[in-house]
Amino acid sequence: MAFSNRHALDFQLRLLHGSPQSELKRQRSQALNAGGSPGSDSAMNMAGSPQAQQRNENQKPWPNSPNPPNSLLARSPLFSPSKKTRERYSDRFIPARAGNHWETDFNLVQDRGLNSLRKTNRDASEGSKDHSLLVYSSLLQNEILGASIEDFKDVSDERRALSPVPVSRNLFSYRSKRSAVINEVTSPYSLTPISSKSQKLLRSPRKASRKISKIPFKVLDAPELQDDFYLNLVDWSSQNVLSVGLGPCVYLWSACTSQVTRLCDLTPDNDTVTSVSWSERGNLVSVGTHKGYVQVWDVAASKKINTLEGHTARVGALAWNGDMLSSGSRDRLILQRDIRTPSVAPEKRLAGHRQEVCGLKWSPDNQYLASGGNDNKLFVWNLSSDQPVHAYTEHKAAVKAIAWSPHHHGLLASGGGTADRCIRFWNTLTGQPMQSVDTGSQVCNLAWSKHASELVSTHGYSQNQILVWKYPSLVQVAKLTGHNYRVLYLAVSPDGEAIVTGAGDETLRFWNVFSKARSQKEAKSALNLFTSIR
Repeated sequence: MAFSNRHALDFQLRLLHGSPQSELKRQRSQALNAGGSPGSDSAMNMAGSPQAQQRNENQKPWPNSPNPPNSLLARSPLFSPSKKTRERYSDRFIPARAGNHWETDFNLVQDRGLNSLRKTNRDASEGSKDHSLLVYSSLLQNEILGASIEDFKDVSDERRALSPVPVSRNLFSYRSKRSAVINEVTSPYSLTPISSKSQKLLRSPRKASRKISKIPFKVLDAPELQDDFYLNLVDWSSQNVLSVGLGPCVYLWSACTSQVTRLCDLTPDNDTVTSVSWSERGNLVSVGTHKGYVQVWDVAASKKINTLEGHTARVGALAWNGDMLSSGSRDRLILQRDIRTPSVAPEKRLAGHRQEVCGLKWSPDNQYLASGGNDNKLFVWNLSSDQPVHAYTEHKAAVKAIAWSPHHHGLLASGGGTADRCIRFWNTLTGQPMQSVDTGSQVCNLAWSKHASELVSTHGYSQNQILVWKYPSLVQVAKLTGHNYRVLYLAVSPDGEAIVTGAGDETLRFWNVFSKARSQKEAKSALNLFTSIR
């Protein structure tokens, strides 16, 4: 009886839904009505030919086509074959709750803040926007994650404010949890919805961000300014006068009156200017020539007072030390001479470079001379020895950019050429190398700020940019662009606030990059003998 009832139920289901054989016959009859026989080529080309598949990939979907297919063979099946998997349960109930991990969702804000922080290091003009983002990010962490951020002191604190608070992912714990922020004891008369930590954060004084203009405040034409990496044709005196070597002439530009005068012309001697350098007092300017001569001119009298010989090739680097003048030449020699008695006092010859000397700088205490050459070497000389006291060979290209730090005794910075692209720092007191940074382009010049621990670098191939760095963090403060050629020449104003850059595009551009005011800590120092009159 049970057997007959099961067959009767199966027969009723077949009447309602149809048998598999009848369903197959019905599909074949619909295909025949659509056109073509089951074995015809037209039906196969419509559904399975490579040409049909290629058209389907390149054309729009069928609903937008003017002639959509009617064949069931071209349409997808009504039911896709799938195998149901049963969920298996064990005899123990293990909770799988992960909880509300806000630090995971808050990670999006964290990444955005870090990107903004990196952007702040490169673009100082958006400091207010980035500071607002940091404050907002810290407020969210205080209110949601229970962080204790109350103040921004420096960049490290900002990075700490953006780091996620570690939260244990364990469901069970054996110690009491930290009290929530909403249960924090506050004044009963307080109407603010935020915690006391966030209130202190909002009341914390904001550090004023220094904005560096990306546009030069003055541009001067400099026709015939040579595009030569090994020359030094621009210098700024302590009396606020700029000297520029243009072809065979030396021109003086007064920053106070904007008056331009021509100091000398080497055309009668069939010679050209290869370097210029001011004395410390600003009353004398030395001029190096292509034939190897060094001329010393009195600016006030517009008169040449000395012509120093000794080099057999062009003089591309000059450096003053009181009344002593050092000159570096393509003949690989460095000559030191006293301009007061050039014919009586013997000259001092420093031989160490294997190729042209292209960089010379005296230390602030006038005790050490740093020289860089096309042989990728950096030497440090003292006043008493004819041999270098330090020799650095880490650079992989010519070393022209040299600068002594006025804030850290014995700290020397140098930059390499196209194959090196690095700015390296050296401790000349111990002779040990310090940190370095890869700038990504040829380093042409370096100069330190007179009032802050910052330095500026100018670059050539391939970006032609001007970069301002913070030391010792080596954070990039600003990036200035405008020259179309390599920025080969650099000089700092006597007040230490502005710089002038020259390039092969025959322009001189003036930029405000450094802060003029000295720090309060330095001004109040009892060891500084020049802040008061005794």
